[in-house]
This record gives sequence, structure tokens and C-alpha cells, in this order.
Amino acid sequence: MNRLRNFLFQPVDNSQLILFRIVFGFLITCEAWGAILTGWVRRAFIEPKMTFPFLDFDFLHPLPDNGMIYYFLLMGVFGVLVMLGYKYRMAAIGCAVMWSGVYFMQKTHYNNHYYLMVLLKWIFCLLPANRSHALDVRNTPELKRNYCYQWHLWIFKSTVLIIYFYSAVAKMYPDWVDAVPIQLWFSQKADYQIIGPLLVQSWFQHVVAWGGIIFDLLIGPALLWKRTRKAAFISSFVFHGFNSVVFQVGIFPFMGIAFGLFYFEPEVIRKLFFKQKVAFVAGQEVVKVHFQTVKTIAFSSFIMLMFLLPLRHHLFEGNVTWTEEGHRLSWRMMLRAKAGMVSVKIERKGETHYVNLDDYLTPKQQRAIATRPDMFWYFIQHLKQDLTAKGEDDYDGIYAISNVSLNGHPGKALYDSTVDFSKVEWNGFSENRWVTRGE
Repeated sequence: MNRLRNFLFQPVDNSQLILFRIVFGFLITCEAWGAILTGWVRRAFIEPKMTFPFLDFDFLHPLPDNGMIYYFLLMGVFGVLVMLGYKYRMAAIGCAVMWSGVYFMQKTHYNNHYYLMVLLKWIFCLLPANRSHALDVRNTPELKRNYCYQWHLWIFKSTVLIIYFYSAVAKMYPDWVDAVPIQLWFSQKADYQIIGPLLVQSWFQHVVAWGGIIFDLLIGPALLWKRTRKAAFISSFVFHGFNSVVFQVGIFPFMGIAFGLFYFEPEVIRKLFFKQKVAFVAGQEVVKVHFQTVKTIAFSSFIMLMFLLPLRHHLFEGNVTWTEEGHRLSWRMMLRAKAGMVSVKIERKGETHYVNLDDYLTPKQQRAIATRPDMFWYFIQHLKQDLTAKGEDDYDGIYAISNVSLNGHPGKALYDSTVDFSKVEWNGFSENRWVTRGE
């Protein structure tokens, strides 16, 4: 513990942290305002008749009318303030709270980088990332520092290593090795200019599949080792640039490139970006940090939690890519192609009535409840409430007919068609037996 504490609270040059704050502030601003300009806010929050919050956050609902547009506008303003280092702490907390609300408010558009953004924004609330090249320093000169502590950098480095490690491990299954999901994705992109004909070549699809495993497995160690750092950074630029062009996954590829900044020596960062910045010299007097042991335990606990969360799907029986139990928060990124349909029927006095899902859900939401059991269960609860409000709760049972295909394999039922879903409870810590176990 003493060695770890001494390492984590060793003062170091803060150039990487300052530069990443500027880049991160710019990217989260682009994410917030870009979500408005691309129509994502309207599709995710305004057009749907209902949304799907995380089950423990059922109290979160979108603002009415165009309220979510103003919500994202304000979130972008906070991003600008973070980038400029103005009212930094208030802006960082504002960003973290508002984005957490967005994340927990809806699951239809779930994306791993949304989860990563939650983590990063809350981390920034704890860091002194406004001590240089920030308007806060111009207004309050005594805030200025040319150093931070090792843990301020290693909380990012450790998180990156965990993300890439689990992303690599998750890809080590037969369908990915055989490039099956990649073939399904790329077959729809043959009309891309320049690279379209290449994407549909079988040999290239296998290169992408194996390249994804090798990149995710080696990029962390390669960035840590000085001899391979430049080559690793170039590889990261190419890898994430390719993903941005082909998959169009928002700011995540640019965030992946920006993470590389933490691995370069501060002299390199200053030379390229902060030519006038004073370097930190070992032995320079620094402000004493209180509660170092407590903070060391907190840091270690956070890293341990990040390492353990992706393993929780092993607590559930069955293949997580099929059952979805333990899929979220586990860095299982761009891993499978899953599609299907579900029909909901109501048995009433010996007659069968099928629910018109268009009355409740957008097409994307209908596809989501067909393949994500927790969302399907949540929809059933909403349906039961609606039937009660209409005075139509005299049904004998609610049943599901589903057909789901994983990675293009023949479709099978994901939900047990014999189960009365009007009586089903959700189990968050054990298997839901109405979800079939095999793909």
C-alpha cells in the first residue's frame, strides 16, 4: 500500500492532462451539438411515444416537447467551458450529471462509448485539469500549477488498458474468428466510395477480424513501451480512423486516438502544443495532498470494479451474446450482428389478439425489444399499464412469439412462447428462465 500510494501521489508534469482536457471538452461539445444537428436527439427522445430507461432509473424520462434539444444545447455549453477551463469544476459536474441522465434515460440507442463518456466525465470532476492553459488560471493566478499526480494520468491509462483487454477477449469466439459478423456488416457497405469493393472481399474481412483482436490485445502494452509507442500511436490513428469512416460511431474513434496522448513524454506534448509552458522539475515544491491512503484505496477500488464488471456475465448460464445478461458495461464492442422480430399476443376469453407494436414503438425500438430481454420485459410492463388504463385488463395472459438470428445463423426463439409475461418478474442477479439459453 505504501509503494502504491507513493507512486500514485508522485508529482509529474501535467501537460498530458491539460491537453486531454482541451481535446475532451471539444469532443463532448461535438457529441452534444452534433446529436441535435444529426437528428439523433429527435429520434431518441422526441419522436418515440415511450423510452426505455435502465430498470433502476425508471424515474428518468425525456423533457417534453423540444426540451431535450435545449438539454443537449446546455450540455454542449458545459463542454465548451471544460475545453476553455472556465468555471471548470461547475462545468465538469454539469456535463457528468446531464450525460448520466441521457445514458440512464434510454437503452434503445445503447453504445459502449456512451458508458465510457459517463466514466470520463465523472473522472474529470475529480481532476485539477484547469491548472494551466485555462481561463480559470487567468482569472485566479494562484490556481496555476505545472504538475499533477501520477494517479491523475493512470486513472485514464488503467481504464484504457482494461477496455482494450476485454474488447480483445470478447472477440475470441468462433464467429468473430471466421469474420461472420464482419461479413454481414460489410456486405451492406459495398457502395462506399473507394473502399466499398475492398470491404466485400473475404480475405479483407478476415484481416479486419484478426486485426481487431491483435490491435485490442497489443495496443495498450505497445503504448506503454517507449520503443513501440510511435508505431502504436500511428496504428491507433489508422485503426480508429477506419472505424470512423466505415462504422460512423460518433466521437469514439477520436477519443480512442486522444487516449494515446497520455503515453507520450510531457516534453513531447509541450514541444508540439505548449511551447511556452514551464516544465515541471523533480524536487520542485508541491502542495501536500491530504488523505492519501483513503484516495489510494478509492483509486484501487475503482480500477478493481472496472476489471470485475466485464466478468459478471459468467454468473449467468448461457452465451451472453444471446441472452444479453451481463452484456452492458463490459466492453463487448462491435461484436455480433443480431436481428429478429417478436409478436405479442393477448389471450382473452379463448380469443387471441395481437398487439400492434406500431401503436407503442418506433421501428428501432421494435427491433430492440426483439433481441434485448430487459427491454422486452419493460415494454410488457408498459403494455399492462396501458391495458389497465383502457379498462382492458381482463386478459388471461400475454405471450410472445419471437425469432432471433445471431450472426446470420438460423433464427430461433429468444423468449419462451409458453410463458405468461403478465406474471413475469425481472431478475437482475440471476437467470431469467423465460429467456432461452442457447443460440
